[in-house]
Amino acid sequence: MEKQLLLIRCVKCCLTFKKAERNNVKIKYVFETHFHADFVSGHIDLSHKTGAPIIYGPNASPAFEALVAEDGQEFKIGKATIKVIHTPGHTMESTCYLLKDEKGKEIGLFSGDTLFIGDVGRPDLAQKVKADLTQDMLAGYLFDSLHTKIMPLSDDIIVYPAHGAGSACGKNMSKETTDTLGNQKKTNYALRADMTREEFIKEVTTGLVAPPSYFPLNVMMNIQGYDSIDKVLQRGQHALSPDAFEAAANETGAVILDTRDAQFFAQGFIPNSINIGIKGQFAPWVGALIPDIKQEILLVTEEGLEEEVITRLARVGYDFTIGFLKGGFNAWKEAGKEADQIVSVSPEELAEKMSKEPVNILDVRKNSEFQSEHIIDAENAPLDFINDSMAKIDKNKTYYVHCAGGYRSMIFVSILRARGYSNLNDVKAGFKAIKESGKFNLTEYVCPTTLL
Repeated sequence: MEKQLLLIRCVKCCLTFKKAERNNVKIKYVFETHFHADFVSGHIDLSHKTGAPIIYGPNASPAFEALVAEDGQEFKIGKATIKVIHTPGHTMESTCYLLKDEKGKEIGLFSGDTLFIGDVGRPDLAQKVKADLTQDMLAGYLFDSLHTKIMPLSDDIIVYPAHGAGSACGKNMSKETTDTLGNQKKTNYALRADMTREEFIKEVTTGLVAPPSYFPLNVMMNIQGYDSIDKVLQRGQHALSPDAFEAAANETGAVILDTRDAQFFAQGFIPNSINIGIKGQFAPWVGALIPDIKQEILLVTEEGLEEEVITRLARVGYDFTIGFLKGGFNAWKEAGKEADQIVSVSPEELAEKMSKEPVNILDVRKNSEFQSEHIIDAENAPLDFINDSMAKIDKNKTYYVHCAGGYRSMIFVSILRARGYSNLNDVKAGFKAIKESGKFNLTEYVCPTTLL
Protein backbone atom coordinates (compact mmCIF):
# COMPACT_ATOMS: atom_id res chain seq x y z
CA MET A 1 0.00 0.00 0.00
CA GLU A 2 1.28 3.45 -0.90
CA LYS A 3 2.11 5.55 2.15
CA GLN A 4 0.61 9.02 2.36
CA LEU A 5 2.01 12.10 4.03
CA LEU A 6 0.58 15.52 4.70
CA LEU A 7 2.89 18.47 5.13
CA ILE A 8 2.08 21.43 7.36
CA ARG A 9 4.19 24.41 6.29
CA CYS A 10 7.43 23.31 4.65
CA VAL A 11 10.57 25.44 4.51
CA LYS A 12 12.86 22.61 3.41
CA CYS A 13 11.13 21.54 0.22
CA CYS A 14 14.06 19.74 -1.43
CA LEU A 15 15.00 17.77 1.68
CA THR A 16 11.36 16.87 2.34
CA PHE A 17 10.85 15.74 -1.26
CA LYS A 18 13.98 13.57 -1.22
CA LYS A 19 13.09 12.06 2.16
CA ALA A 20 9.61 11.21 0.91
CA GLU A 21 11.09 9.50 -2.15
CA ARG A 22 13.50 7.45 -0.03
CA ASN A 23 10.68 6.23 2.18
CA ASN A 24 8.22 5.53 -0.66
CA VAL A 25 5.86 8.16 0.73
CA LYS A 26 3.49 10.23 -1.35
CA ILE A 27 3.02 13.82 -0.21
CA LYS A 28 -0.71 14.33 -0.61
CA TYR A 29 -1.25 17.89 0.65
CA VAL A 30 0.85 20.94 1.50
CA PHE A 31 -1.03 22.73 4.26
CA GLU A 32 -0.09 26.36 4.91
CA THR A 33 -1.15 27.85 8.24
CA HIS A 34 -0.80 31.43 6.92
CA PHE A 35 1.40 33.63 4.74
CA HIS A 36 4.62 33.42 6.70
CA ALA A 37 6.89 36.37 7.37
CA ASP A 38 10.03 34.74 8.74
CA PHE A 39 10.76 32.30 5.89
CA VAL A 40 9.91 31.62 2.28
CA SER A 41 7.85 28.53 2.82
CA GLY A 42 8.92 26.32 -0.08
CA HIS A 43 5.28 25.45 -0.70
CA ILE A 44 5.30 26.24 -4.44
CA ASP A 45 8.44 24.20 -5.12
CA LEU A 46 7.11 21.26 -3.17
CA SER A 47 3.74 21.37 -4.91
CA HIS A 48 5.41 21.47 -8.33
CA LYS A 49 7.67 18.52 -7.49
CA THR A 50 4.95 16.33 -5.98
CA GLY A 51 1.68 17.42 -7.55
CA ALA A 52 0.26 17.92 -4.04
CA PRO A 53 -2.17 20.84 -3.83
CA ILE A 54 -1.40 23.78 -1.54
CA ILE A 55 -4.12 24.32 1.06
CA TYR A 56 -4.86 27.61 2.84
CA GLY A 57 -7.59 28.58 5.24
CA PRO A 58 -10.29 31.23 4.67
CA ASN A 59 -9.31 34.79 3.66
CA ALA A 60 -6.17 33.71 1.80
CA SER A 61 -5.74 35.10 -1.70
CA PRO A 62 -2.50 33.70 -3.17
CA ALA A 63 -1.30 34.67 -6.65
CA PHE A 64 -0.72 31.02 -7.59
CA GLU A 65 -2.85 27.92 -7.80
CA ALA A 66 -4.03 26.80 -4.37
CA LEU A 67 -7.14 25.51 -2.62
CA VAL A 68 -8.64 28.00 -0.18
CA ALA A 69 -10.53 25.81 2.27
CA GLU A 70 -13.64 26.63 4.26
CA ASP A 71 -13.69 26.73 8.05
CA GLY A 72 -14.45 23.20 9.23
CA GLN A 73 -13.57 21.53 5.93
CA GLU A 74 -11.95 18.11 6.29
CA PHE A 75 -9.25 16.32 4.29
CA LYS A 76 -8.53 12.57 4.38
CA ILE A 77 -4.98 11.21 4.60
CA GLY A 78 -5.26 7.45 4.72
CA LYS A 79 -7.42 6.67 7.75
CA ALA A 80 -6.67 10.00 9.42
CA THR A 81 -8.53 13.27 8.96
CA ILE A 82 -7.33 16.87 8.98
CA LYS A 83 -9.92 19.49 9.96
CA VAL A 84 -9.51 23.16 9.05
CA ILE A 85 -9.94 25.55 12.00
CA HIS A 86 -9.85 29.20 10.92
CA THR A 87 -8.14 31.26 13.66
CA PRO A 88 -7.60 34.86 12.53
CA GLY A 89 -5.47 37.10 14.73
CA HIS A 90 -1.80 36.61 13.94
CA THR A 91 -2.93 37.20 10.36
CA MET A 92 -6.43 37.25 8.94
CA GLU A 93 -5.96 33.95 7.06
CA SER A 94 -4.28 32.18 10.01
CA THR A 95 -5.54 28.63 10.29
CA CYS A 96 -4.88 25.66 12.58
CA TYR A 97 -5.22 22.06 11.44
CA LEU A 98 -6.74 19.47 13.76
CA LEU A 99 -5.57 15.87 13.35
CA LYS A 100 -8.10 13.13 14.06
CA ASP A 101 -7.47 9.37 14.00
CA GLU A 102 -9.52 6.70 12.22
CA LYS A 103 -12.05 6.70 15.08
CA GLY A 104 -12.48 10.46 14.98
CA LYS A 105 -10.52 11.08 18.18
CA GLU A 106 -8.76 14.44 18.22
CA ILE A 107 -5.02 13.74 18.46
CA GLY A 108 -3.00 16.83 17.60
CA LEU A 109 -3.25 20.48 16.65
CA PHE A 110 -0.90 21.99 14.09
CA SER A 111 -1.29 25.49 15.46
CA GLY A 112 0.97 27.49 13.13
CA ASP A 113 1.56 30.95 14.61
CA THR A 114 -1.79 31.09 16.42
CA LEU A 115 -0.63 29.21 19.52
CA PHE A 116 2.95 28.60 20.64
CA ILE A 117 4.25 26.79 23.69
CA GLY A 118 4.16 29.53 26.30
CA ASP A 119 2.94 32.24 23.97
CA VAL A 120 0.66 33.20 21.06
CA GLY A 121 1.41 34.78 17.71
CA ARG A 122 2.24 38.46 17.73
CA PRO A 123 -0.63 40.54 16.30
CA ASP A 124 1.38 43.33 14.68
CA LEU A 125 2.82 41.69 11.55
CA ALA A 126 -0.18 41.61 9.21
CA GLN A 127 -0.60 45.38 9.55
CA LYS A 128 2.72 45.76 7.71
CA VAL A 129 1.04 44.20 4.66
CA LYS A 130 -2.54 45.44 5.03
CA ALA A 131 -2.76 49.06 6.14
CA ASP A 132 -6.33 49.05 7.50
CA LEU A 133 -5.45 46.53 10.22
CA THR A 134 -4.11 47.58 13.61
CA GLN A 135 -2.37 45.42 16.16
CA ASP A 136 -5.24 45.96 18.62
CA MET A 137 -7.78 44.79 16.04
CA LEU A 138 -5.70 41.70 15.28
CA ALA A 139 -5.18 41.00 18.99
CA GLY A 140 -8.96 41.12 19.45
CA TYR A 141 -9.48 38.64 16.63
CA LEU A 142 -6.82 36.40 18.17
CA PHE A 143 -8.58 36.46 21.56
CA ASP A 144 -11.83 35.39 19.89
CA SER A 145 -10.09 32.62 17.93
CA LEU A 146 -8.39 31.20 21.00
CA HIS A 147 -11.49 31.32 23.22
CA THR A 148 -14.03 30.07 20.69
CA LYS A 149 -11.96 27.69 18.54
CA ILE A 150 -8.90 26.43 20.44
CA MET A 151 -9.54 26.44 24.20
CA PRO A 152 -12.75 24.35 23.90
CA LEU A 153 -10.72 21.47 22.37
CA SER A 154 -9.75 18.44 24.47
CA ASP A 155 -7.01 18.93 27.05
CA ASP A 156 -5.07 15.84 25.90
CA ILE A 157 -4.51 17.15 22.35
CA ILE A 158 -0.82 17.63 21.53
CA VAL A 159 0.00 21.12 20.25
CA TYR A 160 2.56 21.33 17.42
CA PRO A 161 3.41 25.02 16.84
CA ALA A 162 5.37 26.46 13.91
CA HIS A 163 8.06 28.07 16.09
CA GLY A 164 10.00 27.77 19.31
CA ALA A 165 12.29 29.98 21.39
CA GLY A 166 14.31 32.45 19.36
CA SER A 167 11.69 33.22 16.75
CA ALA A 168 10.68 36.83 16.20
CA CYS A 169 7.06 35.76 15.64
CA GLY A 170 6.35 35.81 19.39
CA LYS A 171 7.88 37.33 22.53
CA ASN A 172 7.79 34.62 25.21
CA MET A 173 8.12 31.25 23.49
CA SER A 174 9.30 28.19 25.38
CA LYS A 175 12.24 26.04 24.32
CA GLU A 176 9.85 23.07 24.41
CA THR A 177 8.54 22.12 20.96
CA THR A 178 5.27 20.40 21.94
CA ASP A 179 2.88 20.24 24.88
CA THR A 180 -0.65 19.19 25.72
CA LEU A 181 -3.32 21.81 25.23
CA GLY A 182 -4.41 21.21 28.82
CA ASN A 183 -1.01 22.15 30.19
CA GLN A 184 -0.92 25.23 28.00
CA LYS A 185 -4.25 26.31 29.46
CA LYS A 186 -2.59 26.16 32.89
CA THR A 187 0.78 27.72 32.05
CA ASN A 188 0.43 29.95 28.98
CA TYR A 189 -0.22 33.54 30.09
CA ALA A 190 -2.40 34.17 27.03
CA LEU A 191 -4.79 31.28 27.71
CA ARG A 192 -6.00 32.27 31.15
CA ALA A 193 -9.69 31.46 31.36
CA ASP A 194 -10.48 34.54 33.45
CA MET A 195 -8.74 37.01 31.13
CA THR A 196 -10.97 39.62 29.53
CA ARG A 197 -10.64 40.63 25.90
CA GLU A 198 -9.23 44.02 26.93
CA GLU A 199 -6.68 42.41 29.29
CA PHE A 200 -5.62 40.02 26.55
CA ILE A 201 -5.09 42.82 24.03
CA LYS A 202 -2.99 44.77 26.51
CA GLU A 203 -0.81 41.81 27.56
CA VAL A 204 -0.25 40.47 24.05
CA THR A 205 0.75 43.85 22.63
CA THR A 206 2.95 44.95 25.55
CA GLY A 207 6.67 44.48 25.09
CA LEU A 208 6.65 43.90 21.35
CA VAL A 209 9.80 45.06 19.61
CA ALA A 210 9.96 46.01 15.93
CA PRO A 211 9.98 42.90 13.70
CA PRO A 212 12.89 42.29 11.33
CA SER A 213 12.68 44.52 8.27
CA TYR A 214 12.62 41.59 5.86
CA PHE A 215 9.36 40.17 7.25
CA PRO A 216 6.96 42.10 4.95
CA LEU A 217 9.13 41.19 1.94
CA ASN A 218 8.93 37.49 2.76
CA VAL A 219 5.16 37.75 3.21
CA MET A 220 4.83 39.16 -0.31
CA MET A 221 7.04 36.40 -1.74
CA ASN A 222 4.86 33.79 -0.04
CA ILE A 223 1.75 35.44 -1.48
CA GLN A 224 3.02 36.23 -4.97
CA GLY A 225 5.55 33.43 -5.62
CA TYR A 226 9.31 33.25 -6.01
CA ASP A 227 12.12 31.72 -8.08
CA SER A 228 12.38 27.94 -7.78
CA ILE A 229 15.09 26.64 -5.47
CA ASP A 230 16.62 24.79 -8.43
CA LYS A 231 17.11 28.08 -10.27
CA VAL A 232 18.52 29.76 -7.15
CA LEU A 233 21.03 26.95 -6.60
CA GLN A 234 22.07 27.01 -10.24
CA ARG A 235 22.67 30.77 -10.05
CA GLY A 236 24.60 30.62 -6.78
CA GLN A 237 26.82 27.59 -7.25
CA HIS A 238 29.48 29.29 -9.33
CA ALA A 239 32.90 28.37 -7.95
CA LEU A 240 35.13 31.42 -8.37
CA SER A 241 38.90 31.54 -8.19
CA PRO A 242 40.38 34.27 -5.95
CA ASP A 243 40.99 36.48 -9.01
CA ALA A 244 37.46 35.92 -10.35
CA PHE A 245 35.97 36.45 -6.88
CA GLU A 246 37.84 39.74 -6.47
CA ALA A 247 36.75 40.90 -9.93
CA ALA A 248 33.10 40.03 -9.19
CA ALA A 249 33.24 41.92 -5.89
CA ASN A 250 34.67 45.01 -7.60
CA GLU A 251 32.35 44.94 -10.60
CA THR A 252 28.98 44.05 -9.09
CA GLY A 253 28.78 45.76 -5.71
CA ALA A 254 27.84 42.42 -4.16
CA VAL A 255 27.96 41.95 -0.40
CA ILE A 256 30.77 39.58 0.61
CA LEU A 257 29.20 37.33 3.23
CA ASP A 258 31.59 35.16 5.26
CA THR A 259 29.72 32.39 7.05
CA ARG A 260 32.60 30.83 8.97
CA ASP A 261 32.84 30.60 12.75
CA ALA A 262 33.39 33.99 14.39
CA GLN A 263 36.85 33.23 15.73
CA PHE A 264 38.09 31.81 12.41
CA PHE A 265 36.79 34.96 10.75
CA ALA A 266 38.62 37.18 13.25
CA GLN A 267 41.95 35.55 12.41
CA GLY A 268 41.69 36.52 8.74
CA PHE A 269 39.05 37.66 6.26
CA ILE A 270 38.57 39.47 2.96
CA PRO A 271 38.47 43.25 3.56
CA ASN A 272 34.93 44.68 3.73
CA SER A 273 33.31 41.26 4.14
CA ILE A 274 30.78 40.73 6.93
CA ASN A 275 30.54 37.71 9.18
CA ILE A 276 27.25 35.95 9.90
CA GLY A 277 28.07 32.40 10.95
CA ILE A 278 26.12 29.53 9.42
CA LYS A 279 26.11 27.71 12.78
CA GLY A 280 24.09 30.36 14.61
CA GLN A 281 20.79 32.14 13.97
CA PHE A 282 21.98 32.63 10.41
CA ALA A 283 18.90 33.28 8.29
CA PRO A 284 17.11 35.67 10.68
CA TRP A 285 20.26 37.78 11.11
CA VAL A 286 20.83 37.93 7.36
CA GLY A 287 17.23 39.09 6.99
CA ALA A 288 17.60 41.68 9.70
CA LEU A 289 20.92 43.13 8.55
CA ILE A 290 20.89 42.95 4.74
CA PRO A 291 17.91 45.19 3.92
CA ASP A 292 17.49 44.38 0.21
CA ILE A 293 16.45 40.79 -0.53
CA LYS A 294 17.54 41.35 -4.14
CA GLN A 295 21.07 42.23 -3.00
CA GLU A 296 23.70 40.23 -4.88
CA ILE A 297 25.82 38.14 -2.52
CA LEU A 298 29.26 36.55 -2.83
CA LEU A 299 29.97 33.78 -0.33
CA VAL A 300 32.96 32.69 1.69
CA THR A 301 32.14 29.41 3.44
CA GLU A 302 33.75 26.35 4.89
CA GLU A 303 34.43 24.00 1.98
CA GLY A 304 31.46 21.75 1.28
CA LEU A 305 28.85 24.04 2.86
CA GLU A 306 28.19 26.21 -0.21
CA GLU A 307 24.88 24.57 -1.18
CA GLU A 308 23.60 24.63 2.39
CA VAL A 309 24.37 28.34 2.73
CA ILE A 310 22.74 29.21 -0.61
CA THR A 311 19.65 27.19 0.39
CA ARG A 312 19.39 28.81 3.80
CA LEU A 313 19.68 32.26 2.25
CA ALA A 314 16.88 31.40 -0.16
CA ARG A 315 14.64 30.40 2.75
CA VAL A 316 14.50 34.03 3.82
CA GLY A 317 14.16 35.35 0.28
CA TYR A 318 17.80 36.05 -0.60
CA ASP A 319 17.86 34.39 -4.01
CA PHE A 320 20.71 36.32 -5.61
CA THR A 321 23.87 34.58 -4.51
CA ILE A 322 26.09 34.93 -7.58
CA GLY A 323 29.03 32.75 -6.61
CA PHE A 324 31.36 31.49 -3.89
CA LEU A 325 35.11 31.52 -3.26
CA LYS A 326 36.46 28.16 -4.42
CA GLY A 327 38.71 26.72 -1.75
CA GLY A 328 37.42 29.17 0.85
CA PHE A 329 39.51 31.76 2.64
CA ASN A 330 42.59 29.52 2.52
CA ALA A 331 42.61 29.86 -1.29
CA TRP A 332 42.43 33.65 -0.93
CA LYS A 333 45.34 33.66 1.49
CA GLU A 334 47.45 31.30 -0.66
CA ALA A 335 46.85 33.57 -3.65
CA GLY A 336 48.56 36.39 -1.74
CA LYS A 337 45.46 38.56 -1.63
CA GLU A 338 45.00 41.33 0.92
CA ALA A 339 43.40 40.20 4.19
CA ASP A 340 42.18 41.88 7.36
CA GLN A 341 41.91 40.78 11.01
CA ILE A 342 39.88 41.67 14.10
CA VAL A 343 41.37 41.72 17.59
CA SER A 344 39.52 39.25 19.79
CA VAL A 345 40.34 39.18 23.52
CA SER A 346 39.36 36.86 26.36
CA PRO A 347 37.38 38.18 29.34
CA GLU A 348 40.54 37.79 31.45
CA GLU A 349 42.52 39.96 29.04
CA LEU A 350 39.76 42.56 29.10
CA ALA A 351 39.67 42.55 32.91
CA GLU A 352 43.45 43.02 33.04
CA LYS A 353 43.17 46.03 30.73
CA MET A 354 40.32 47.49 32.78
CA SER A 355 42.46 47.26 35.92
CA LYS A 356 44.95 49.66 34.35
CA GLU A 357 42.81 52.19 32.48
CA PRO A 358 39.22 53.14 31.61
CA VAL A 359 37.74 50.96 28.86
CA ASN A 360 34.73 51.53 26.59
CA ILE A 361 32.49 48.46 26.52
CA LEU A 362 29.65 47.93 24.06
CA ASP A 363 27.04 45.28 24.90
CA VAL A 364 25.24 44.40 21.65
CA ARG A 365 22.63 42.11 23.18
CA LYS A 366 18.95 43.01 23.08
CA ASN A 367 17.87 45.70 25.54
CA SER A 368 15.92 43.13 27.59
CA GLU A 369 19.08 41.03 27.97
CA PHE A 370 21.11 44.09 28.90
CA GLN A 371 18.55 45.20 31.48
CA SER A 372 18.48 41.79 33.13
CA GLU A 373 22.24 41.93 33.90
CA HIS A 374 25.29 43.68 32.44
CA ILE A 375 28.77 44.99 33.16
CA ILE A 376 28.52 48.21 35.16
CA ASP A 377 29.27 51.22 32.92
CA ALA A 378 28.84 49.18 29.70
CA GLU A 379 26.76 50.85 26.99
CA ASN A 380 23.95 48.97 25.27
CA ALA A 381 24.20 49.07 21.46
CA PRO A 382 21.85 46.32 20.22
CA LEU A 383 22.78 44.54 17.01
CA ASP A 384 19.06 44.51 16.16
CA PHE A 385 19.24 48.27 15.64
CA ILE A 386 22.77 48.57 14.33
CA ASN A 387 22.22 51.86 12.49
CA ASP A 388 21.02 53.54 15.68
CA SER A 389 23.78 51.84 17.67
CA MET A 390 26.42 53.06 15.23
CA ALA A 391 25.50 56.66 16.07
CA LYS A 392 26.75 56.07 19.63
CA ILE A 393 30.27 55.18 18.50
CA ASP A 394 33.17 57.60 18.24
CA LYS A 395 35.53 56.45 15.47
CA ASN A 396 38.46 57.87 17.39
CA LYS A 397 37.85 55.74 20.49
CA THR A 398 38.62 52.06 21.08
CA TYR A 399 35.73 49.80 22.12
CA TYR A 400 35.43 46.22 23.36
CA VAL A 401 32.28 44.56 22.02
CA HIS A 402 30.46 41.57 23.48
CA CYS A 403 27.12 39.78 23.16
CA ALA A 404 25.87 36.67 24.97
CA GLY A 405 28.20 34.09 23.44
CA GLY A 406 30.38 35.72 20.77
CA TYR A 407 28.18 35.24 17.70
CA ARG A 408 26.43 38.61 17.49
CA SER A 409 29.45 40.65 18.58
CA MET A 410 31.48 39.46 15.58
CA ILE A 411 28.59 40.32 13.26
CA PHE A 412 28.46 43.80 14.79
CA VAL A 413 32.22 44.40 14.60
CA SER A 414 32.50 43.07 11.03
CA ILE A 415 29.69 45.29 9.72
CA LEU A 416 31.12 48.40 11.34
CA ARG A 417 34.61 47.44 10.16
CA ALA A 418 33.26 47.39 6.60
CA ARG A 419 31.88 50.89 7.25
CA GLY A 420 35.22 52.28 8.33
CA TYR A 421 35.15 51.73 12.12
CA SER A 422 38.56 50.20 12.79
CA ASN A 423 38.80 50.52 16.59
CA LEU A 424 36.31 47.86 17.64
CA ASN A 425 37.63 44.72 19.36
CA ASP A 426 35.67 41.54 20.04
CA VAL A 427 35.32 39.79 23.42
CA LYS A 428 35.50 36.02 23.01
CA ALA A 429 32.54 33.92 24.19
CA GLY A 430 30.57 36.97 25.31
CA PHE A 431 28.68 37.67 28.51
CA LYS A 432 28.53 34.01 29.53
CA ALA A 433 32.34 33.87 29.75
CA ILE A 434 32.47 37.35 31.29
CA LYS A 435 30.16 36.25 34.10
CA GLU A 436 31.94 32.93 34.63
CA SER A 437 35.31 34.69 34.94
CA GLY A 438 34.17 36.46 38.12
CA LYS A 439 36.37 39.43 37.27
CA PHE A 440 33.72 42.05 36.48
CA ASN A 441 31.31 44.20 38.46
CA LEU A 442 27.82 43.34 37.23
CA THR A 443 24.39 44.81 37.87
CA GLU A 444 22.04 42.67 39.91
CA TYR A 445 20.14 40.07 37.89
CA VAL A 446 16.52 40.96 37.09
CA CYS A 447 14.19 38.32 35.67
CA PRO A 448 13.49 39.40 32.06
CA THR A 449 9.77 38.58 32.33
CA THR A 450 9.39 41.42 34.85
CA LEU A 451 10.57 43.83 32.18
CA LEU A 452 7.67 43.19 29.80
